[in-house]
Amino acid sequence: MAQPAETRMRVGGVQPTQILAALVGIAYLGLGIWGLTVTGFGDFIDPVGASIWVFSVNPLHNIVHLVVGVLGVAMAMNSGLSRTFGWFLFIVFGLLFVWGLAITGVFASNPVSGLGNPLAIGTADNWLHLGTALAGLLIAVMPARRVVETAGPASASPAVEEEPSRGHGGLRNRFSRRGTAH
Repeated sequence: MAQPAETRMRVGGVQPTQILAALVGIAYLGLGIWGLTVTGFGDFIDPVGASIWVFSVNPLHNIVHLVVGVLGVAMAMNSGLSRTFGWFLFIVFGLLFVWGLAITGVFASNPVSGLGNPLAIGTADNWLHLGTALAGLLIAVMPARRVVETAGPASASPAVEEEPSRGHGGLRNRFSRRGTAH
């Protein structure tokens, strides 16, 4: 009598979190490179900065974009690392969003006024940071795609292959096991 097949689930294949992490990484790499072509490396922490479309950037801001982009692309190679990248985005860009709100005067009193504005954060940047934080949360908590693995016989009655026996004058049964090494 055949034993029931053992099944287990594992994370299999490229996960959606990896794809999203790679896309966010590529987008931030592009922003960083584009920003550096506009600002160069002069006035590294200029609080006014230059503009890319509606976003205010300076060289330090562009370096941050490049670092986030490289991290995103590198951490997209593994499902667990891509989730860690998602938490990183959620925490860091969430804090940048709150800091940006304080800098742009949304709060009655600015608790971070002593820090200045070294990243040249403006109102449009705040909304981009909020969107990035939410994308990070999505990457971090998105469910993994799972694969069911079966070990042992594939069914209660294993497949029987009949093959002429060599030297024994009859047929020999050979049981095949699917999903296991022979």
